[in-house]
Amino acid sequence: MTQGRPPLNRRLAEFGTTIFAEMSALAVRTGSINLGQGFPDTDGPEEIREAAVRALRAGHGNQYPPGPGVPELRTAIADHQQRRYGLALDPDTEVLVTAGATEAIAAALLALLEPGDEVIALEPYYDSYAACIAMAGGSRVPVTLHPDAATGTYRLDLDELRAAVTPRTRLILLNTPHNPTGTVLTREELGAIAALACERDLLVVTDEVYEHLVFEGEHLPLAGFPGMRERTVTIGSAGKTYSFTGWKVGWVTASPELVTAVRSAKQFLTYVSAGPFQYAVAEALRLPDSYYEGLRADLRAKRDLLSGGLSEAGFEVYRPSGTYFVTTDIRPLGESDGFAFCRALPERCGVVAIPNAVFYDHREQGAPFVRFAFCKRADVLADAVSRLKRL
Repeated sequence: MTQGRPPLNRRLAEFGTTIFAEMSALAVRTGSINLGQGFPDTDGPEEIREAAVRALRAGHGNQYPPGPGVPELRTAIADHQQRRYGLALDPDTEVLVTAGATEAIAAALLALLEPGDEVIALEPYYDSYAACIAMAGGSRVPVTLHPDAATGTYRLDLDELRAAVTPRTRLILLNTPHNPTGTVLTREELGAIAALACERDLLVVTDEVYEHLVFEGEHLPLAGFPGMRERTVTIGSAGKTYSFTGWKVGWVTASPELVTAVRSAKQFLTYVSAGPFQYAVAEALRLPDSYYEGLRADLRAKRDLLSGGLSEAGFEVYRPSGTYFVTTDIRPLGESDGFAFCRALPERCGVVAIPNAVFYDHREQGAPFVRFAFCKRADVLADAVSRLKRL
């Protein structure tokens, strides 16, 4: 090894191949049903796919689009936020299009953090959060969502959140609806977070990509709470809402100062991406309410199908209020190691899942929990349930 050093820098040394790549490869190798990685097995609306084809044929976006995103999409994002949540945005200064939400998270953290800054994240958290904090030189401070077997849900301890703030805390990285637990933070919880951010002068980066996948409760953007308009970076995405995850179209909305900061980092990551798809997503954002109602009804039925089947198979099920993931406890099956369980599951019954421990700093707290995705066809879920009952 040159200079006696490993090729990967110390900030990223703890991160190898993501668990999603590992488990998806295992699904292919074993011919298993992949309920691990969160992508649908059917495409989104035909009219939106055709909009992408029209854009390609018309030459829209086949060359570099504007750095902040095509005007049509930025305007559609601003209109969506106004129509759904009453948030008025200037599409020219307060909206930035990114290569999916993952790039938006990376760009926001690279832009807003100095080395040594602390970032509070709700644990378990999407694995890219930890990697992006590390790349920015920050220090992650997990605040754990606690499973409540009596209610079959996860809850946030606001006292723990307050206690986690120190003089070095720069921002809170929030995710609601929450992956992987399916928690949808309430108005009271979000109000308390907003008050804490204002009191301690914190920024908040809020990942809201599952905003339209809410089955109980309602999605409330943190930026709409008192004092949060100027200190919140909101992240959205087309992939989860319209079932075109491969298009990688995401966005950031925030005050002009925060958008300028995030754009300063984002322009050196991809600069631009997904040109023709941006025009199609602009049309998708203008779909009628009936589309979103149908999406929720379809996923709610699939949630109930998979949750019921997992319960019958012997898992303890934490019923999600949002997203398209369901978390289970494997201890009723006589298991306690989620990694070992998930790696053996394809051979045991031909199904792939994700061990929740990868989403924790406190690995022991996540050890017995396993996540399944239900954004699949109903017949695929029924087959998976049948296989899981072999356990």
